[in-house]
Amino acid sequence: MDLLILSQSGGLSIVQLFLDADWVVKSVIIGLVLASIWSWTIIVGFLFRISKINDETTKFEAEFWKSNDIDGFHNERGKSELPVARVFAAGVAEWRRSTNGKSIDRAGTRERLATAMDATIAAETDKLANRLNFLATTGSVAPFVGLFGTVWGIMNSFVAIGLEQNTSLAVVAPGIAEALFATAIGLFAAIPAVIAYNRFSHRLNQHEARLGRFADGFHGTLSRELEREA
Repeated sequence: MDLLILSQSGGLSIVQLFLDADWVVKSVIIGLVLASIWSWTIIVGFLFRISKINDETTKFEAEFWKSNDIDGFHNERGKSELPVARVFAAGVAEWRRSTNGKSIDRAGTRERLATAMDATIAAETDKLANRLNFLATTGSVAPFVGLFGTVWGIMNSFVAIGLEQNTSLAVVAPGIAEALFATAIGLFAAIPAVIAYNRFSHRLNQHEARLGRFADGFHGTLSRELEREA
């Protein structure tokens, strides 16, 4: 038997439930399905992106700490789009500006170096988290959108009872089934979005902390360079 029409037990299939639904419920379901598709697109894309960034960051840090020539390393890797490379480039740029004059304000230079790299860390983290807001929105809103579809479907069932003047299950069951289907789709969209958002937020915090550790180490290197120039 074609599963798109009837199951073995005689129950309506998902497609049939959708086709028989009210236009409002259909609109709710379509919106939730689109939100779910976009959420999964974000989830898969972020997984690949953060994994690639972590691998490249490991290589970048290993090469940096082996290098004895900061200027040479900056010329070679300073223009990379990698977040850790941007933090490094921000530190080098501020170092060059602060030490370009005849006299050097060492305390001010250290403070400006920390500020420049911290600001870059925040900016790069915000870039990575840009699309994750959609996951948070989907996770919090989708169940209520599905509930709206449910309430609308149940209202239609009561209207059907009034029109038919019949309270039998055969009259109200289709509308209730369509209504509950909207709630199910809302949960289907919301649950993966919430799980992914919480997990990805944790990974972003880890990456931000990693950038902070790199910035601290680089700041210490430049601070020692300032002392040698005293």
